[in-house]
Amino acid sequence: MTDKKLISRLDTLIALLERAVPPQPPEPDFAAAEAFMWHAAAHHLAPVPKVSRVDIALLKGIDANRDRLMENTERFAVGLPANNALLWGARGMGKSSLVKAVHASIPGLKLVEIHREDIASLPELMGILRPAPHRFVILCDDLSFDAGETSYKSLKAVLDGGVEGRPDNAIFYATSNRRHILSRDMVENERGTAINPGDAVEEKVSLSDRFGLWLGFHRCSQDEYLAMVTGYADAYGLEEAPDELRRAALEWATTRGARSGRVAWQFVQDLAGRRGIHTS
Repeated sequence: MTDKKLISRLDTLIALLERAVPPQPPEPDFAAAEAFMWHAAAHHLAPVPKVSRVDIALLKGIDANRDRLMENTERFAVGLPANNALLWGARGMGKSSLVKAVHASIPGLKLVEIHREDIASLPELMGILRPAPHRFVILCDDLSFDAGETSYKSLKAVLDGGVEGRPDNAIFYATSNRRHILSRDMVENERGTAINPGDAVEEKVSLSDRFGLWLGFHRCSQDEYLAMVTGYADAYGLEEAPDELRRAALEWATTRGARSGRVAWQFVQDLAGRRGIHTS
């Protein structure tokens, strides 16, 4: 075999090996940002230059939940015992906004968001964070599991059931519209197919029990909704007559068929846009 043919075959072999064994992802640079997105397929933590969030002072009608989550997170930040938290309840009432606002209020913490679809990779993410010299709040927004999904087992193991468990420098916060995270169909399917239906359902429901802190978010009253609107309007310098602001805000909520922090924010965004006022 000539040298040229040998080199060609070696090049082909190297190319095949490179495709079979992809290069290791780069080590995350945690100094690059205060927040990161976990991309499970690429095994990569991408820095987020600017987090989309609302100032904690603008979150109205959730004072008790705000104080409890802040206290829990402050304990975690200084190395004291703290609980994983499940923020559950009505849509648009500030669950994920509260987590991001609390993170912004405590210097030194890193925020890592993981998509619900990537929960099966949570143990891998925890392994990457474990040796880092930082403390991390891991956020999964809109967490729930439907029939046929088994990735909840990865979450269950990380929260407190695995050999390694949750790293001391990471805490897991999830938001969900469901108190027990799992769909009713999923629980019913488990009951119908299990040898011991009671044990199967108990296993599924116990997932929520792995969260030591439960914070419930309920639909707001009209007064709470109007307080949210007023708070946002004042923060962005919208000089509207109180009666006109109230009338327009209630009409906006009626057209949306709901009152919530999200609806209040959307109303003020619309009003600010029509007035030519920037809110960012």
